[in-house]
Amino acid sequence: MYSQKVIDLFMNPKNVGRIDNADGVGEVGNPVCGDVMKIYLKIENDRIVDVKFETFGCAAAIATSSMVTEMVKGKTLDEALKVTNKDVAEALDGLPPQKLHCSLLAEEGIKAAIEDYLAKKSNAKQEESEAKQCAKA
Repeated sequence: MYSQKVIDLFMNPKNVGRIDNADGVGEVGNPVCGDVMKIYLKIENDRIVDVKFETFGCAAAIATSSMVTEMVKGKTLDEALKVTNKDVAEALDGLPPQKLHCSLLAEEGIKAAIEDYLAKKSNAKQEESEAKQCAKA
């Protein structure tokens, strides 16, 4: 049913945990199956320097979380945004059809964490701009 890579990453997941003061956090879930995935990013110069996850779910959900963190670590934000659920599934040597939704959660989790980071960055720039305007007045 599961490939050896899925089994290995389920039994020994990489990058498990949380990052305190993460630059971006994405939480996604599937209410149908109950899988919930939370991805934490530490970003420097638009590059992912650290990534961790917390996942409540089945073996495939844990394995896809682990795999996607390995796939995006060290990548730029643009490169990480290009990682698809198909890429994750292929990196795991495939998933059973009924578990493909787990790879989609992994893709969505990374994208949600990056979107959170970009929103925070945009808000910080907006606040800085407003503070400069106030100082001039």
